[in-house]
Amino acid sequence: MSKERLHADLSALGQEHLLAFWESLGGDERRSLIAQIERIDFAMISRLHAERERRSDALELLSRAEPPPAIRLDGLTAAEKIAARRRGDEAIRAGRVGAVLVAGGQGTRLGFDRPKGMYPIGPLSGKTLFQLHVEKLVAAARRHGARIPLYLMTSPATHEATSEFFAEHERFGLPAEDLLIFCQGTMPAVDAESGRILLEDRGRIALGPDGHGGMSAALLAGGALDDMRRRGIEHLFYFQVDNPLVEICSPEMIGHHLAADSELTTQVVAKQDPLERVGNVVLVDGRLRVIEYSDLPDEAARRRNPDGALRFWAGSIAVHVIAAELLRRTADSAEALPFHVARKAVPHVDHISGRRIEPDAPNAVKFERFIFDFMPQARNAIVVEVDRRRAFAPLKNASGAEQDTPEMVREQMAALYRDWLRRAGAEVGEKATVEISPLFALDAEELADKLPPDTRIVEPTYFRSDCGPHRR
Repeated sequence: MSKERLHADLSALGQEHLLAFWESLGGDERRSLIAQIERIDFAMISRLHAERERRSDALELLSRAEPPPAIRLDGLTAAEKIAARRRGDEAIRAGRVGAVLVAGGQGTRLGFDRPKGMYPIGPLSGKTLFQLHVEKLVAAARRHGARIPLYLMTSPATHEATSEFFAEHERFGLPAEDLLIFCQGTMPAVDAESGRILLEDRGRIALGPDGHGGMSAALLAGGALDDMRRRGIEHLFYFQVDNPLVEICSPEMIGHHLAADSELTTQVVAKQDPLERVGNVVLVDGRLRVIEYSDLPDEAARRRNPDGALRFWAGSIAVHVIAAELLRRTADSAEALPFHVARKAVPHVDHISGRRIEPDAPNAVKFERFIFDFMPQARNAIVVEVDRRRAFAPLKNASGAEQDTPEMVREQMAALYRDWLRRAGAEVGEKATVEISPLFALDAEELADKLPPDTRIVEPTYFRSDCGPHRR
């Protein structure tokens, strides 16, 4: 396409500034810029910018919202738990279950300039989040005598480093054919006032990830949906990289999902505080939805039932089981999920002066899709409560913050392992730092089969692979 034709097309859209530095670009840079421009849906960008001030419909939804029907921790008999676990076991053994790990974020808030999955979090081993997750998956596959493929979603910011990291460490024992790394899509950053798409550099458009809700389109583009169909994968266990306590491919959760003939099952925790910064899972007109904590008025968040319990109690922890069919239905539709608007400070090149601008306040809007917006579209979506002490320890903030720091996460991991050891019959010091490799045991029951009688632990101890305890 000639520059004149391209300029005319962009001028009609009010985006001709994207060619402001055309004359200073080399041939490869020009071709790259053209390719970037051709990938943009300008009509969608224009519509989203025009609607940027539209208020969230959360208040309207809230007027009809009810607590979600849920499988509560205290609402199941031992027999019901065993039945769910057995059903999940069967599905995993039959090769019908895969896993999706979302790992597009950098460790910026942790003061870590690499992909967050590369952050060392093992209390004694120093294992990274990536290694812990993959070892859980390898151990689960071994337990069930099955192949469990991992579909790992990166972002443009983390893709190359993540791919190299997994190659360097030989995928932490995961067979090469069971790992597919794919990159999520992007959306341009737009000047909040003018609607002009920002330039990151003279020949490069400022892009950002399109959000976890773009996963189905990314799975299609990356070949993962075809891989699932070939393997006979019917359900995906979805989790995010920053939670080292997640029970990957939990047979019990999968069993509940299958028993309900659900297309989307989501894990929740009971909120500890009315204003806790988690999404609120609610039921609206017979469909599950999430109202973000930022959209829930304090008055509504503090509402209680006659027994004193929070009315909106179910906090989403971004762990789901999703039917592959639901992802296939939404993969090639641009309108499948709504976009959410986020105001951000986006560095860019001024198209008039050519100066680099580093704003200290939000100057742009970004558009993202969220995974929880699959809920209203899913058939028979259900909620399953888990114990946050055993299932939820998000790593978000650097040392010294009030919550979700590396020290807090490591202590919560050690506390879980101490609990496993006590349930397995060991005597454990109240503050002993303990770590159990997933390759040694995935839970207290497996640990009990391997633990020597009269085990007593009072000093830092790491149970690694099949070698037994290693005291520090």
